Amino acid sequence: MLSDDEVEEFLGDEVSEEELAEEEASEGFADPLEALAADCQKLETENTELKDRILLTAADMENLRRRTTKDVADARAFSIAGFARDMLAVSDNLRRTIDSVPEDDKGSEDMKNFLEGLEMTEREMLNTLEKHGVKKLVPLDEKFDPNFHQAMFELPNSDIPNNTIVQVVQDGYVIGNRVLRPAMVGVAKGGPKFVAPTSDANDAETDGAES
Repeated sequence: MLSDDEVEEFLGDEVSEEELAEEEASEGFADPLEALAADCQKLETENTELKDRILLTAADMENLRRRTTKDVADARAFSIAGFARDMLAVSDNLRRTIDSVPEDDKGSEDMKNFLEGLEMTEREMLNTLEKHGVKKLVPLDEKFDPNFHQAMFELPNSDIPNNTIVQVVQDGYVIGNRVLRPAMVGVAKGGPKFVAPTSDANDAETDGAES
């Protein structure tokens, strides 16, 4: 038979074990399934965060690739800008020479051959520049745009919409999206407000220019 001291000691041990169980339960270790579920939830959260980081990194890399490609293309296009301007000056001189020949002198066979040679040289030069991204502006009948055109004079006309380009003094050119040389133009003044043409009209003008 146990003595009073032994019974008290035994009961004290039982209480300690119960307290330990309660403590373990409070710390979340009483149910292994709950602990496993918590670990799974943590891993899923970390996995989602990693996926988000990977997607963000991939998007940044794609944006960097696009910017780099554009920068390289712009560098290639603009690297010939100075040379292209010089070639345009040569083309202008060829055109002035052709236009300066009197009509009476164009009848001779020698002069015809000479002018044909100049015109062929001019066309070949402009075609070569176009292959490298240099394109001519065709502003006639368009609204004046100071970003692409330089107004040389104004022509009063109440019938033509205001700020319409009615004459091109010197052709303008662009390289890529940058103006290589603005078109020198004359614009109408005193007419009604300019109304931009519809897309169908623009398509018709483009088709006509290409043909």
